[in-house]
Amino acid sequence: MNEMKKSTVAVIDYGMGNLHSVAKALEHVADDNTTVIVTSDPAVIDAADRVLLPGVGAIRDCIGEMHNAGLVPSIRKAMAEKPFLAICVGIQSLMTHSEENGGVDCLNHFKGNALFFGENHKDHDGSKLKVPHMGWNQVKHTINHPLWADIPDNARFYFVHSFYVVPENKNEVAGTCDYGLTFCVALARDNVFAVQFHPEKSHKDGLQLYKNFLHWDGKP
Repeated sequence: MNEMKKSTVAVIDYGMGNLHSVAKALEHVADDNTTVIVTSDPAVIDAADRVLLPGVGAIRDCIGEMHNAGLVPSIRKAMAEKPFLAICVGIQSLMTHSEENGGVDCLNHFKGNALFFGENHKDHDGSKLKVPHMGWNQVKHTINHPLWADIPDNARFYFVHSFYVVPENKNEVAGTCDYGLTFCVALARDNVFAVQFHPEKSHKDGLQLYKNFLHWDGKP
């Protein structure tokens, strides 16, 4: 990871997500040469050195608002050119399709689907598990990646979600979690990294991931 001079990180505002807490967490770990900008302006996103895509709520609303705000071209451009981080529903939005709300076509950056845990989701011993999956859980690193730097394997992160991603290419899985089944919680390819958990709610390890992102040159 290389130190960047006078860099900007754009947090995409498309009307979904707790942008204040994300921006505050980024600002907390940023150095004096880094500016965090919450923006819905495609030109600002295009000019940024790094881009973060947040997301909460229903995937249909997320994808719809991205299109309505005219942000999809800038999102695709950022994913092609610069360090890009997606969090929570952001990771689901990068898949091909989600079965939420009867089925939603997503941005198709990662081939695969977002699937529902199910109303009768069970643990390995047959006991019923609550859905959404909410609270702290361990994340296992499945690849060595710059965004995992100084974060222990099996560190605990904070989750709130009812759907989980299933990528076609298992080599793109960067981290997994167990909740009745082992499922993907982090995806990585080239300059794009995406996580299901909330780094801004995950204390020191979440802040470390944001710090790693702010110093990441976009190389695996």
